[in-house]
Amino acid sequence: MTKLSTTDLQLKANDVRVDIINMLAEAKSGHSAGPLGMADVFTALYFGVMNHEPKNPKWDGRDYLVLSCGHICPVLYGALAEAGYFPKDELKTLRKLNTRLQGHPHNIGTPGIETTSGPLSQGSSQAAGIAYGLLMDKKPNRVFLIASDGEQQEGQTWEAAMFAGKYKLRNLIAIMDRNNIQIDGGTEEVMPLEKLREKYESFNWDVIEINGHNFNEIIAAYERAKNSAEKPTMIIAHTVPGKGVGYMENNYLWHGNPPGIADVAGAPPKAEQTAAALADLAKARDAIK
Repeated sequence: MTKLSTTDLQLKANDVRVDIINMLAEAKSGHSAGPLGMADVFTALYFGVMNHEPKNPKWDGRDYLVLSCGHICPVLYGALAEAGYFPKDELKTLRKLNTRLQGHPHNIGTPGIETTSGPLSQGSSQAAGIAYGLLMDKKPNRVFLIASDGEQQEGQTWEAAMFAGKYKLRNLIAIMDRNNIQIDGGTEEVMPLEKLREKYESFNWDVIEINGHNFNEIIAAYERAKNSAEKPTMIIAHTVPGKGVGYMENNYLWHGNPPGIADVAGAPPKAEQTAAALADLAKARDAIK
């Protein structure tokens, strides 16, 4: 893939956010906050960092992307469609009967989907296993793991972290969506996670903290991680849940709600929510230009 300029990355991320709103509104179900918050990270991966070929998804030289937090798959589907893995019109089939774009990713038949995901934290073990196998085969491919902060509350996360640290999986680059929310409220209220940096460092990981909406920081972190010689890397990306849609930002009630379905304090009436979200994103696009 041709790598984009910073401005073009910002515009592409905005396009992905528009895709997310449109597909969720059409599906009338799904998650909003996480996908919108991670649009910049996914855009940087697919248009600035990863080695991949949309017309040849199983190319031997590709980097692997493992989405552990499968519920944010609208952002993955949007990025894949924008990159050309399948037509954008297919996004309208999200969560519908017989679709390839299920509510959690399924790796059989959907171009660009490496692993099936749903139960939180399993992706961490999948990614570690793939990375270990690639090192055993002396292959240069890298594995990018996308994980939520909420799933750091799962024990399997730390089993995988211990494994990756022991075997020095330098080809494993994890990106944590540190948006501080989960379905029942704030992470630090539901089950405190901090101090995350120190925890991963104690498991022999290199840790980088970034603003998950700053493309210069995102790409610089990837480049540092790709040059790691001895350790797996955890990039803690501080993001705004619902980024780009004013009435959704930083409100955990949008974790599992699409526009047009829920009456949420501070949000427009249900019938106006999709239009309001798209209007916010149109303003954001004008500001980028």
